[in-house]
Amino acid sequence: MNAFVVDIFEFCRLGERREGRIAIADLGRLSKECAGSSSGMLDWALQGGIGMFGRPQLTLSVSASVQLACQRCLAPFVFDIRSESLLILARDEAEADEIEGKLEDEDEVDVIVGSETQDILQLIEDDALLALPLSPKHEVCPGKTALDEVGENKPSPFAALKAIKR
Repeated sequence: MNAFVVDIFEFCRLGERREGRIAIADLGRLSKECAGSSSGMLDWALQGGIGMFGRPQLTLSVSASVQLACQRCLAPFVFDIRSESLLILARDEAEADEIEGKLEDEDEVDVIVGSETQDILQLIEDDALLALPLSPKHEVCPGKTALDEVGENKPSPFAALKAIKR
C-alpha cells in the first residue's frame, strides 16, 4: 500500500502526525502551474485530531517557493507558498452539507469528505494549489511588459491625421 494512503478517520482518532518533504516535480498539477523549472521542494505537515462538534479534523501546513509566470510581463518570478488549513472531515456529502450549515460564519474552516483510503498527497497538492494567486504578478515588473512592447511597435492612429493637418 502507498505510504501516502491512510485511513483518515483512524489517523484523526489517534491524533497522528506526519510531515515530510516532496519534490515539486513529483506533484503533477502543481508543477504544471510553475514557469520554467519545477525544481524545488515542498514541505508539509499533517496533524489529525478531534475538533469542532466532536468531528475528526486535520491541520495541514504546506510551504514552498515556486516560480510563476507574471501575467503582466510574462517573466518568471518566485512566489512563496505558505498555507495552513483546518479541514473537518465528513463521511459523505450529506454529512458535509450538514456540517457546512453549522459553520456558516467560519471562513477559515473547510469541510471535506474523508475516506478510509485517503491519499494525503492529493490533499497536500490541493492545498498548495489553492495558495497560488489566481493571476500571478510581480509587485513591480522589471523592464518592459509584453503590453508595453506591443504599444511601441504599433503606430498611433492619430499619426495619419497629424500628417493631413500639415
